[in-house]
Amino acid sequence: MTTRRKFLVVADDSPEFDAALRFACRRARSTGGYVALLRVIEPAVFEHWSGVREEIARQQRQEAETALQQPAEYVQAETGLPPEFLIVEADSTRAALRQVLTEDADIKILVLAAAVGGRGPGPLVSSIAKEGVKWGSRKVPITIVPGDLTDDEIAILA
Repeated sequence: MTTRRKFLVVADDSPEFDAALRFACRRARSTGGYVALLRVIEPAVFEHWSGVREEIARQQRQEAETALQQPAEYVQAETGLPPEFLIVEADSTRAALRQVLTEDADIKILVLAAAVGGRGPGPLVSSIAKEGVKWGSRKVPITIVPGDLTDDEIAILA
């Protein structure tokens, strides 16, 4: 049985997120795959009252879901399929990636975009370049696209 190729995009607030999302949507559409959006939230640290901690965690999750709505509409319009939401509580994006890539064998490609404007490639791309890809026993290809790709350039490449 063949599974559909799942393209994972880290849905953060960086300017390059849009390029990664547009590229992943185009690739998913052209290969019959679909897109998963990973939103990372920091663990709620409030040790005195568990009720307060739970409320903070609930609010963070709600904010993450709200932040994913507009990208989800774009994914639906571009691919014809709704994206999968992966909202993970983790200390870092790298830790969240390690978790979802270990747990979800349907994720076939991680799509990231490099930062533009002389800021370097961005913290996640730099981390991967420096520390390598350590997702446990899984080997997952990473596509890093320039963060300033135009729609026309993406159409040609994807």
